Amino acid sequence: MISKEQIEHIAKLARIELAEKEKEKFAGDLSAILDYIDKLNKADTSEIEAIRQITGLENVVREDEAGSEEKDIKEKILSQAPSRKDDYFKVPKILD
Repeated sequence: MISKEQIEHIAKLARIELAEKEKEKFAGDLSAILDYIDKLNKADTSEIEAIRQITGLENVVREDEAGSEEKDIKEKILSQAPSRKDDYFKVPKILD
C-alpha cells in the first residue's frame, strides 16, 4: 500500500492540495491501480506479437515524377512566352 508520505509527495508534484480524507482515499485507489498493473506484468506475453496499428492500412508511396500531362502543360505555357531561353521565360533586364 502507498504511504501517506508518498501521496503527499505526489500531490506536491502535481501542485494540488489534498484533505486528510482525500489522502487516505487516493492511497487506496493508487495502491489498487498499482496492484492491477503488477498483475498485468505477470501475464505471459512472450507468444504475443506487438501491435503497431489495428486498421491494417499501409501507406502508399510512389515516386514523385512529373507525368506526361504535366510535361505537355509546361511546354504549352512556355510556347506562349514572347521570349524564352531553355525552360525559362526570358524577360528584359530591369536593373543595371
